[in-house]
Amino acid sequence: MKTKIRELRRVLSGIPTTDGDGVKLTRLIGSSELNMFDPFLLFDVFESNEAKDYIGGFPDHPHRGFETVTYLLEGRMRHRDNAGHEGVIEAGGVQWMTAGKGIVHSEMPEQDKGLLQGFQLWLNLPASQKMQAPVYQEIPANKIAVDHLDSGAEIRVIAGTTNKGVVGSIVNKTVAPIFMDVFLPKNEHFIQTTHALHNAFIFVIEGSLSIGHSKKKIGSRQMGVLCEGESVFVIAHKFTRFLLIAALPLNEAVVRGGPFVMNTKEEITQAFADFKNGRF
Repeated sequence: MKTKIRELRRVLSGIPTTDGDGVKLTRLIGSSELNMFDPFLLFDVFESNEAKDYIGGFPDHPHRGFETVTYLLEGRMRHRDNAGHEGVIEAGGVQWMTAGKGIVHSEMPEQDKGLLQGFQLWLNLPASQKMQAPVYQEIPANKIAVDHLDSGAEIRVIAGTTNKGVVGSIVNKTVAPIFMDVFLPKNEHFIQTTHALHNAFIFVIEGSLSIGHSKKKIGSRQMGVLCEGESVFVIAHKFTRFLLIAALPLNEAVVRGGPFVMNTKEEITQAFADFKNGRF
């Protein structure tokens, strides 16, 4: 029985914005273009070799009710939080933080020159897990699982399982995320099985792809929202590097209040009160 291949539904270029202490970035999820893609609340791309664009970093700020994923392609970023976690991610490393019931953290560049490039993804938590204790996971580049295909393709597996059975370091049974960094040679294809209910998207870091049977194209620095299906099939027009990200939707009410994401307005009010009164 044939599996249904996901087609390209929509292409986004993102909205330029700033966050933290003036860090310049492009917002692809969490903007007027695409407010949310359940369970994804936010997807930012930051890239600059001008220190003034990133040196202010992201000083102490609170979160409650979701997870943050920071994946760094170039540069160094130090994490500190009020739960006692501290670490530095470098090129190829990932930080996966579950804010849960509340955490205050900072993410500050450990450089004042050179290129800083990476991504931040916000992944919603279900109502039953929003008030769990915070968790911090840091995975250096040399600890990330890698799958090598006969085509010459390389897959860095942060979360999920490749078709050859290589398993990523991050396990989340609630939304079963896929987070893969794929290097695909010119004219080669890549296929990855997904859960039929996954919401999935691709972000092209460099190069260009044709997606699905329709062979619709997506280029460098673009995000492609994929249709429903059971597998992703792409072909590279030239050497291409891209992220494949997918997860199961929660299908729950979402109420945002700045750095807090809960299910009701009352819970957001409580989050602000808890933060103000030092209960994080």
